[in-house]
Amino acid sequence: MRVAPLPLLLRSFSTLLSPLPAVLVLGVAAAGPVAAQGALFSARDLDQSKFVMVAAPIGDGLRAQLNIYEQVSDRRPCFSTNGSSPTRVEPLLATFDFTGICSRYMDGNGYSLRVGGSDLGTVYRLSVVRQGSDNILLAAPGRNQAGPEVVVARTQGHSDGFLLFVPEPGWKLMRRHFGNRALGHVYLYRETWPGQEAAQSEAQAPAATTTSGQAPATSPPAVSPAPATPVTLSPIPSSKAQP
Repeated sequence: MRVAPLPLLLRSFSTLLSPLPAVLVLGVAAAGPVAAQGALFSARDLDQSKFVMVAAPIGDGLRAQLNIYEQVSDRRPCFSTNGSSPTRVEPLLATFDFTGICSRYMDGNGYSLRVGGSDLGTVYRLSVVRQGSDNILLAAPGRNQAGPEVVVARTQGHSDGFLLFVPEPGWKLMRRHFGNRALGHVYLYRETWPGQEAAQSEAQAPAATTTSGQAPATSPPAVSPAPATPVTLSPIPSSKAQP
């Protein structure tokens, strides 16, 4: 078997690599660590009244997933709500071509968790679970990841069909931005981990002074993520399927 001369082999190898991004040619992973993602993207405020977070039944209705609906245009309503504790949501956008009128975020491509400057989309997963007579939106670290479990929102009761999530204190939706460009991705955002506010306020408070006028030498309290909250999980029965 004839083997091509070395220069020809090198030229062929170079031709194969040339269309590839430089980071792949150099063997550098395209996705950086969490800190790098937080630096790459920013979070900006949005109109909360244009959005609803919904526990949407899937499959046979025994499970549910998070859907987020956005009213982009006022041409026609994308959803309606009725009742309370829990509030039922009617996903009207499923009945017409909602292009340019509504946006629907149904999985990790459309939404993720963010706490302060940390983009946690590759670290935390969001799931809808049953807890007693309530349904909760639970943020939990993925496999081989460390961190607390956090309740992000509740439906404040249980019923069949699509139910409105009410965010827990401190949580809200924010828009992901790349520079000044708004992206089709939203964050479930909190400025700090639950339970850190008091510790941070204490750390930032002016130090008490002694009778000599000097502040006592004390160390600020350490700030660490809130401890994991025990969660009792059970399936969510429902008779309706997601549109």
